[in-house]
Amino acid sequence: MTQTTWNQEPHPARLEERLDDDVVRCHLSPRNCRIRPGQHGFCMVRANRDGRLVTLNYGRSVHATEETIETEAVFHYAPGARILSMGNVGCMLNCDYCHNWKTSQARYVEDKDVYHYTPEEVVDIAVRHGIKVISWTYNDPVVWHEFVVETAALAKAAGIVNLYKSAFFISGEAIEELIPVIDIFSVSIKSLDPKYYRKITKGWLEPVLEGTEQVYRAGKHVEVSTLMVTDLSDDEKTAREMATFVGERLDPSIPTHFVRFHPDYKMTDTIRTPVDRLERARKVAMDMGLNHVYLGNVYDTESTNTWCSQCGQLQVTRYGLNADLVGVDADGNCASCGTRAPLKLLPDARRRSKVQELPAGTDLDVASFDWHGDVRALHVQMRNESDAPATAYTRRYGDPAADGSWEIVELKPRESFRYIAAKSTPDELGVQVAIPDRCTSSLHQVFDRAHFPTVEVAAGTLNQDVSPLPLFQPGTRR
Repeated sequence: MTQTTWNQEPHPARLEERLDDDVVRCHLSPRNCRIRPGQHGFCMVRANRDGRLVTLNYGRSVHATEETIETEAVFHYAPGARILSMGNVGCMLNCDYCHNWKTSQARYVEDKDVYHYTPEEVVDIAVRHGIKVISWTYNDPVVWHEFVVETAALAKAAGIVNLYKSAFFISGEAIEELIPVIDIFSVSIKSLDPKYYRKITKGWLEPVLEGTEQVYRAGKHVEVSTLMVTDLSDDEKTAREMATFVGERLDPSIPTHFVRFHPDYKMTDTIRTPVDRLERARKVAMDMGLNHVYLGNVYDTESTNTWCSQCGQLQVTRYGLNADLVGVDADGNCASCGTRAPLKLLPDARRRSKVQELPAGTDLDVASFDWHGDVRALHVQMRNESDAPATAYTRRYGDPAADGSWEIVELKPRESFRYIAAKSTPDELGVQVAIPDRCTSSLHQVFDRAHFPTVEVAAGTLNQDVSPLPLFQPGTRR
C-alpha cells in the first residue's frame, strides 16, 4: 500500500466531546463517532491524536475550479453566475454510485490529486477572477467543516456569497455553525426510503430531512435534488415522496431537481437514467403542487427553464450548465407582467471580459476540443510557468448564431487555474483555448455535473458516450 502524505498534518477539530481514557466523540455528523487514541472516525479524515479530536483534511482540496452555479442544482439564485468550486477529501457517507468516490473515500486518495490552500488563498482566487460565489461541493463539505466555516466567514466579509452543496448528513449543532456564513444550501436527498438510505448510502434518512428543514426555517435559500438512479429510484414513487416532503415540510415554491444518473463506482453494470422517466417524475411532482421542478444532467429539454408563475413568460433559458436571463428586468421582476420573479439576482456575477479577436502579434498556441456523444463538458486547466503575469483566452465555436468572442483569463505568476466549459447551444461544436508559450494547459473531460478527480483527455479512451473516468477496482485501496 502506497504511503500518502496529504493527511499527515492534523488540525484541531470543532464539535469535540472529551471522554474518559483519552477517548473523544465527534459531534459533526449523526454518527457521533466514538474514537479511541490513534483511530479514525467513519469519514477517515477525523481522528483522535493524543486524546484530542483533529481533522486531517484542513486546507486539503482538489483543484479549485471555476464553474457555473447550475452545476450545483441551484437554479433560482444568480442564474448563470460563475462560482469557485472547492472540494476536499472524505465523506460521512459511502454511496454505492458516488461520482466523487476517488476523493470522497479517503482510502483511495492519491497525493497527486490533492492541493493545499489557506482560507486567504481561496478568497484571493475568487476576488482576482471576479467570482462572486464560492461553492463548497464535490465529495461533501460536511467533513471539511473547520475549513469551510473559517473560509466562508472571510469570503462573506469580502462580499462573496457562500454555497453549500451537500448530502447533508450532518448534526444540527454543526448546521448552527454554518447558518451565519452560508447563503445557499443545495441539499441532495438520495431517497425518501429509509431502507434505501441504509443500504445504498450507509447513512440514515431523518437527520438529512431535519437538517434541510433547519436551514429552511433559518431563512436561507434552499434547493433540493434527488439523483434518479436507473431501476432503483427513477420511479413515480420517488417523485411522489419528494413532492410530499417538499410540499409539506418545506414549501411548494422550493426548487426541486430530479437529476440524471450515470454509472460509476460500485454501480457500473447499468445505464444512464432514461430521460422519459425523469420527465414523468417531474410531471408527477408538479401535479402534486410543486411550483418549480427541474431536470438535471439533461440537455435539449424545456424542463430546465423557468417561467413566470402568473403570466407564463419565459424568464430563464438553460442549456446544460449554462443559463440566460430572457424575461426578467434588472429589478428581478417579470418583464411581461411585473410580478416578482422567483429568482435572486447577483449583479456582475456572470461572464469575464471579452475580445472579438485574439490580439495581433501575440504568440499564442490554440487548441480545440470537440463535443461528442453525451460528453458536453470539460475542465480546462491552465498554468502560468513564468514569473510574470500572463493572459490566456477561451471561447466556444461552431454556432454562427452564438457569441464567438474570446473570454480573457488573467493568470498571476506561477498560477494554476481551472475552469469548466460546457456546451451552451445545440449547434455548438466545441471549445478552444489560446495560451501564450510560457503557459501550459490540459483538458479533462467531466460527465454531467462536475466531479473529481478527472482523467486527462490524452490519457483516456472513450467507450461510446462515456467520458474516461477513474475505474473502481473492488478490493483495492491506498
